[in-house]
Amino acid sequence: MQSASDQPEHDYPDHWEADVVLRDGGTARIRPITADDADRLVSFYEQVSDESKYYRFFAPYPRLSAKDVHRFTHHDFVDRVGLAATVGGEFIATVRYDRINDRGLPASAPADEAEVAFLVQDAHQGRGVASALLEHIAAVARERDIRRFAAEVLPANTKMIKVFTDAGYTQKRSFEDGSVRLHLDLEPTDRSLAVQRAREQRAEARSVQRLLTPRSVAVVGAGRAPGGVGRTVLRNLLGAGFTGRVYAVNAALGEAGGTDDAVELDGVPAYPSVAAIGEPVDLAIVAVPAERVPEVVADCGEHGVQGLVVLSAGYAESGAAGRERQRQLVRQARSYGMRIIGPNAFGIINTAAEVSLNASLAPQMPAAGRIGLFTQSGAIGIALLAGLHRRGAGLSSFISAGNRADVSGNDFLQHWYDDPGTDVVLLYLESIGNPRKFTRLARRTAAVKPVVVVKGARHSGSAPPGHRVPVTRVPHATVSALLRQAGVIRVDTVTELVDAGLLLAAQPLPAGPRVAILGNSESLGLLTYDACLTEGLRPLRPLDLTTAAEPADFRDALAAALADETSDAVVVNAIPWVGENGATEFGDGEVLAASLREAVASAPAPTKPVVVVHVEMGGLAEALAAATSTRPTPPERGTAGAVATRPPAATTPAAAGPGAPPAPAAGPAANHPTSPGAPTVLGAPTVPGIPTGPGAPTGPATPASPSPGAIPAYPAAERAVRALAEAVRYGQWRRQAAEPGRVPEYEDIDEAGAAALIERVLGGEDAEPQGVTLDTAQAGELLARYGIAVLPTLPAPTPDAAVSAAARLGYPVALKTTAPHLRHRPDLGGVRLDLASEEQLRAAYAELTEVLGKPEELQPVVQAMVPRGVDTVVRSAIDPAVGAVLSFGLSGAASELLGDTAHRLVPATDRDVAELVRSLRTAPLLFGWRGSAPVDTPALEEVLLRVSRLVDDHPEVVAVSLEPVVVAPRGLSVLGATVRLAPPPPRTDLGPRSLPSYRTA
Repeated sequence: MQSASDQPEHDYPDHWEADVVLRDGGTARIRPITADDADRLVSFYEQVSDESKYYRFFAPYPRLSAKDVHRFTHHDFVDRVGLAATVGGEFIATVRYDRINDRGLPASAPADEAEVAFLVQDAHQGRGVASALLEHIAAVARERDIRRFAAEVLPANTKMIKVFTDAGYTQKRSFEDGSVRLHLDLEPTDRSLAVQRAREQRAEARSVQRLLTPRSVAVVGAGRAPGGVGRTVLRNLLGAGFTGRVYAVNAALGEAGGTDDAVELDGVPAYPSVAAIGEPVDLAIVAVPAERVPEVVADCGEHGVQGLVVLSAGYAESGAAGRERQRQLVRQARSYGMRIIGPNAFGIINTAAEVSLNASLAPQMPAAGRIGLFTQSGAIGIALLAGLHRRGAGLSSFISAGNRADVSGNDFLQHWYDDPGTDVVLLYLESIGNPRKFTRLARRTAAVKPVVVVKGARHSGSAPPGHRVPVTRVPHATVSALLRQAGVIRVDTVTELVDAGLLLAAQPLPAGPRVAILGNSESLGLLTYDACLTEGLRPLRPLDLTTAAEPADFRDALAAALADETSDAVVVNAIPWVGENGATEFGDGEVLAASLREAVASAPAPTKPVVVVHVEMGGLAEALAAATSTRPTPPERGTAGAVATRPPAATTPAAAGPGAPPAPAAGPAANHPTSPGAPTVLGAPTVPGIPTGPGAPTGPATPASPSPGAIPAYPAAERAVRALAEAVRYGQWRRQAAEPGRVPEYEDIDEAGAAALIERVLGGEDAEPQGVTLDTAQAGELLARYGIAVLPTLPAPTPDAAVSAAARLGYPVALKTTAPHLRHRPDLGGVRLDLASEEQLRAAYAELTEVLGKPEELQPVVQAMVPRGVDTVVRSAIDPAVGAVLSFGLSGAASELLGDTAHRLVPATDRDVAELVRSLRTAPLLFGWRGSAPVDTPALEEVLLRVSRLVDDHPEVVAVSLEPVVVAPRGLSVLGATVRLAPPPPRTDLGPRSLPSYRTA
């Protein structure tokens, strides 16, 4: 981007470019300032007030001179750097630093201080632009070995002083010559990171809120004839009773020349473009062919639209050309400060009474409720909407994000974290774009409300078409373990997602795993009992009320179970009553439901969850789900620019009354039932290329959503117990999260010595760019710096060398091979233990070489014997997507075959490693299984914590393997260690705030 006549000393640093979300939810682009920006800089400066100019230059400064413009646009990107925040390609703020020496004069490296100054256009002050620029210019400075910023600010410039003081960096402040002198240490601190993440949460949550609560919506691509995507969404908006203004946009309306303001579609004013509307538009629903989307985005961006929902297909899901089209879409929208849901999206819904937004292809508005639902698949979204509707559950908001090129599940986690209208978060994900960030956000959200995730595409080995995500080497089981560490309720199917969501939305969390079981079927009670044991719960003996039990008996038994302090949850089983003539009596479900709800209502406090397992009980599930009140049908509204009446009855199918079923499913949604039998699905018809469909909405749904006191019902004991077990595990995690563990400090750790060793190895002549595996001596030295002693191993290339090694170590000794195909495989016979004499050692040596191969192939070694114990494996590795992961398992083929390995994210706390050790299926072997002596698990946990500290302190340590670690009743011994070093991968979660980049594929 530099002119040929004035090239900088360094190439243009395009990795400094970033899109950021500002405090008000809009976006801006941050990039380096270049010589080509002279005109932009002059135009920007002309729009800044005299007061702001005075604050910047400490004197009246009405215009920039040619020398100023040259200075502020020509940088070497090392000692002089300028960044600009842009919207629509124009500057809205600038920041620059100049490296200085200890006397405040211009300098070059090794000087490590720079003077920094900001200027923000008055119209954009208060949006958090300066705070975002400070984060990015600080990151640039650290990259250029600048450690401190100095800033001089007039005392009256309180806004800029606040930008510096609120950043969280270590700072000093003084008052000199009538100005405030600030010095900021740029090393990130816990407080600066907390400030950055708090700002990120507020900004991203606000950006989502703007999408969900528009005051006006334009549907771009609404056809004149009924049917088609745009017209369908328009009718769904009107049918839901959207409280804001609605406009239709159809480019064909202007083709005959001029505009006809009298044109209407479904009673809504229609225009040829967004520009022609002449009123503010907050949200645009884009339903035009992909090749026409760029002109629509430009039209929206130039007229202040805040966000887009792009339903159009033909993007990354369609191949390389589509991926490039998707990147261009994101770049174009962000250049105007807009955020995008989609492309290839199904739409968004907000059931709040003050909004009533159904900007989706779902023809029926879900009931209002406390569940937030995010999906990456339209078909799965349809199935989930239908399943929740059928079982009486309501939603606070629904998003089906399609390719989620911009707005993702992370953004909605930021919104739902402090959304008072959402108590439970349900996510269907096919890929996780930023696993580190997702884990962090999920942990924080799960601390206040449940987060339930089902992940598709688990075994395909690649991301679904259209999803741009980093490649991860971590197996699916490991990702699941890490999500559970973050408090995420991880389920396998959309059925389980609905099952868990219903329970968590309507019932309190259980205080423990003890489950009371009661009902009128002994067999169903036994099935429930077995299911509880399978899920790790502690069921009490089932109470059989017999088939003669009446609703009053259920009421009394449930009331007694709720009052009983020996249980933490109650499962009620119910089968139909059988009359005297042997015929099954239906129609008693409502009576039984009323009795169960009466028992729950009579409890002193709702402290125990109650679930019901029913078999062919007519009306029971619906009656149990019924809330105390239903959401009223929104009144018809008439405002300027808005629809005054619902679509005419002549073009609308019979409106759905209370309890009317939603439209049947179409296409792939029918393949994803959420309960036994063919589901009734909130569907939308489709055509190739873009989701589309004729038909009209059926009006707002009126079935009640669960309220406190609603009791979830399940058609199978296994499903009810599985949902209950997830609630038990989540409740336990919540209690533990309230008192988080700690990362212990060990006085014998030599962090500086380890860093020097790592620098020496990676900086050596033999170091490879992709990294190096330490030899035995180097690995032992590095681990010793962190208090991990590795048992000495002496090479034994000949029998005499083996005897000499044994003499040095002392008998008894072990002789083992280290050839790659035999290493850590005692089952192949490459190990001889308890060799107490030279004669036994020589005999073992001869036997090994005779059976397994020549010494040069076997690479035998000698080690001293250690106390007997349980062989374990401790590992850590850095995954580019997930980060550093600590792993633990028992050594041996059986554990590897069963995949019995546990994982935690680094840095691990004392609580994390205690859970890590105990989470294995083979963990009983460590705690005295079948009368064996328990091993020293505190010593094992300490080794795990020390390995965690090592890889956390030194990101260059990309892999550690301690195998085997023999844990004895007292102490442990590390018999082998492998350590790999490499230049650390970039940490996407520690840099300045930015949205995912689309510079490359």
